[in-house]
Amino acid sequence: MTHINRNNKTAMGLFGPLLLLLLLLSLPVISGCTASSTEASSSDDAVKTSSGGEDEADSGEEEDKEEAVPVEVAALGTGRMEEVLRYSANLEAEKHVQVYAQTARLVRELLVEEGDVVRRGDVLLLLDDEQQRNNLAKAKSQLAKSEREFQRLERLFGEELISEQKISDATYDLEQLRIAVAEAQREMTYTKVTAPISGTVTIRLVKLGDQVSINQHLFDIVDFDSMVARVYVPEKNLSQLRPGQVARISARALGGKTYTGSIDRIAPVVDPRTGTLKVTVAVGRQAGLLPGLYVDVALVTSVHDNALLMPKRALVYDKDRVFVFRLGEDRRVERLILDPTLSDRDHVEVGAPLSPGDEIVVAGQTGLKDGTLVSLPGDEEATEEDDNLTADQGAAQVAQVDGTPS
Repeated sequence: MTHINRNNKTAMGLFGPLLLLLLLLSLPVISGCTASSTEASSSDDAVKTSSGGEDEADSGEEEDKEEAVPVEVAALGTGRMEEVLRYSANLEAEKHVQVYAQTARLVRELLVEEGDVVRRGDVLLLLDDEQQRNNLAKAKSQLAKSEREFQRLERLFGEELISEQKISDATYDLEQLRIAVAEAQREMTYTKVTAPISGTVTIRLVKLGDQVSINQHLFDIVDFDSMVARVYVPEKNLSQLRPGQVARISARALGGKTYTGSIDRIAPVVDPRTGTLKVTVAVGRQAGLLPGLYVDVALVTSVHDNALLMPKRALVYDKDRVFVFRLGEDRRVERLILDPTLSDRDHVEVGAPLSPGDEIVVAGQTGLKDGTLVSLPGDEEATEEDDNLTADQGAAQVAQVDGTPS
C-alpha cells in the first residue's frame, strides 16, 4: 500500500506543471469563443429590437393613417354651349287644304291616291259630265241664235224701222244668254276636281263609282314644305327672341333625333290671359317629321363656341348654392362654389377659378368636404405594389444583418 501511494505522488509531481501549462495556453481560445457568442447574441437582440420597433411604428402609422374616399373624376374641356328655351308642340302644316265636291255627280275616274305628290291645278278625279256638256251646248246654241237676231235688230234700228225699246230688250236677252253660257261652263269645270295647292295627298275619302254630293269632303292635301311648330313663350323672354334664330326640334317617337329649324314669326301681341306670345318655328319638309307629331322645341338664344364645360353630374346642390370638388395634387379635394351661366342637357358653362384640364369629382362626391383625402380607380393596385416593394426591401435588410446573401 505504501508503495502505491509513493508512485502516485511521483506521477503528480511529474505531470502537474505540464497540465498547468496546457490550461494557460487554452484560455485565449475559450475567451474568443465566448466573445463571438456574446456578439452574435447581442446582434440577434438588436435585430429583434429593431424589428419590434418598426412593428410598433407601423402599428402606430396604421392607427393614424386617414382613410381615402373612393371617387371618380373627369377633366374639364371646352366646347360649344347653347342657351336655349325649351317648349313642346305638335307639328302642323300651314298649307293644309280640304277638297270638297262642288256638284253632285258620279265619280267617273280617280286619278290620285294617298301619298301622291300633286301640283296646283292637277286633276284629282273626274265626275260624270254628260249633263253639264249638254247644258253648255244648249246655252251656246241659244247664245249664237240670239247674237244673229241682235245683229238683225241693230240694222233695223239703224234704219229706224224698230223702236229703241226693242233693241234694248234684245240687248238684255243677249246678256242673259251669255251669262247662261258662262254658268254652264263653270258647271262643266266642277266635274274636274283639281288641287288648289301643291303638296301631298294625305287623305282620300272617295272611290271610283261613288255618288258624291255638293260640299262632300273628297281629299286632304298637305304642303310639307310649310311645316311649322307653334310655341307659346312667356313675355319675360321676348327680348331674347328674334326672327331667324336657330331652333332644335326633336321627337321622342323618332328616338330623340334632332332636326334644325328657325324662328319664322313672332306674334306682335301678348295674350293677356296667359302672359305669353305665339312664336312660329319653320321646320319645313324633313324626313320623318309629320303633321301632328309631338315634338320638343329648343329655341337657341345664345351661343358660346369655346365655353368651359362642366358635366352636370359633378354638381352638388346645397340649398341655393351649387358647388363642385376639384382634385388636388395631394389627392385632396377643394370645394368650389359655382355660378353657372349657360347650360344644356349634359353640361353647364363655368368660369374662374376653374380652367381646362382641371379634374373634377363626378362620382362619389356625396359626403365630401373641403380637404377630404380621396382615391381614384387604380390607386389600390399601385399601393399594393409599393407595399410589396417595401416588404422586399425589409427582407433584404434582415438578410444582410444575419449575414445571409440577399
